[in-house]
Parts: sequence; structure tokens; C-alpha cells
Amino acid sequence: MADEPKAPPTGGSSETPAKPAGPAGSPAATPPKAAASPKPPAPAAKAAPPAAKPAVKPEPWSSPLLDELQKLFPGAITDPLVFRNQPSVTVDKESLLAACEFLKSDEGGEYSLLTDHTAVDYPKREKRFDLVYHLYSFKRNDRLRLKVLAADGEKVPSVVSVWPTANWLEREVYDMFGVPYEGHPDLRRILLPDEWTGHPLRKDYDILKQDDAWVEANLGIKSGQ
Repeated sequence: MADEPKAPPTGGSSETPAKPAGPAGSPAATPPKAAASPKPPAPAAKAAPPAAKPAVKPEPWSSPLLDELQKLFPGAITDPLVFRNQPSVTVDKESLLAACEFLKSDEGGEYSLLTDHTAVDYPKREKRFDLVYHLYSFKRNDRLRLKVLAADGEKVPSVVSVWPTANWLEREVYDMFGVPYEGHPDLRRILLPDEWTGHPLRKDYDILKQDDAWVEANLGIKSGQ
């Protein structure tokens, strides 16, 4: 009589067990991987600084007008230069008035307008002041700059007789720098009181300096500086 087949042992099977069902009987899904954080953008490379522009330097000036000036005033016209298309010359003070009269004439270019007059102080020089005259010609539509060198206390010819606008301009230079003008019709201070001591635009005049005596005598207060 044949033996009956034996039942498989309890608690195990040779077959691979089935994966547990997921929700609602669907197969279990693999958990999604967390999304990777985006990498911050790389910092932009710094742009190279722009190359420094070459310094503009004055160049020698030559023109028929300069030739005529040097012919009329031999040895008195020096340092002919042009800077940013504006020519300039230095004039000896003894020839200043005559040179200005010529430049205002038809032959000299009709520089009929004195647009400005000022000074620059170089206290370590013997001729410490550069007196600067800015001229304009409507006829030529151009500008010319004259310079005169003067020492401290040295008198310079007034050009009021050539350009009346020089009246107040020379008074301002006298007030701020102490330059005296010979032949000026009314040379006195224009910004500060007549009794004020010192000239504020000189390099050796401290920016906080006051005429304490004038302030106390005229305003009745002590200077706050």
C-alpha cells in the first residue's frame, strides 16, 4: 500500500514570501527620496576696475596771436601753454596793462570780456601769488588765460581801465589775498569789514581763525572758534 504524501512542515515554505500589500491592496511603494536642495549660484566674478585715464598735461602753445604778443612785448610773454584747448601765457606785470589793451583791440582778437579774475597762493615761493585773468572773445569764440606773478605786498597794475568789471574782481582778490592794485579807483574790502585783520584765502590763514578783536568790539560776543 503506497505511503500518503506528507504535509509541508508548519512555519516555513521554500517559496519567497509575498510582499505585504500597500494601502487599498496595492503593492507597497518605495518611499520617495527627499529632493536635493539646489546649490547656491556661484558668486559672480568681480569686474576688473577700469583702467585709470592718463593725466592730461599742458602742451606748448603756438599761434599767430602768440607770435604777435611776443613781437610787441619782447621778453615779457613766457610759458605759452594750452590745456584742455584753452591757451595761457604769463605776462610780466610791467607789460600787463599794455598787453590787455592790445588783446581787447581788433588786432589782438577782441577779448572784450573779462569773465573772471582770481589768485592762487604758493606761500613758499618768492613770487607767492599767481594772479589769473580769464578773457573771452565773442569775435573768435574762444578763451585766453593770462597770469601775472607777484610777491607779498607787491603792487600790480589795475586793469579796470580796460575792463570795468575788474573793479569788483580786483577788490575781492585784495580782500581775500591782500594783493594791492595800483591805479584801482576804489580799492577796499568787498566781503569782509574794512577793519578786519588778515586775508582768509591765504594758505597761512587757518580755516578756523577769526578776528577776535573785531568780533568782540562789533558784535559784543566772544568768538566761538
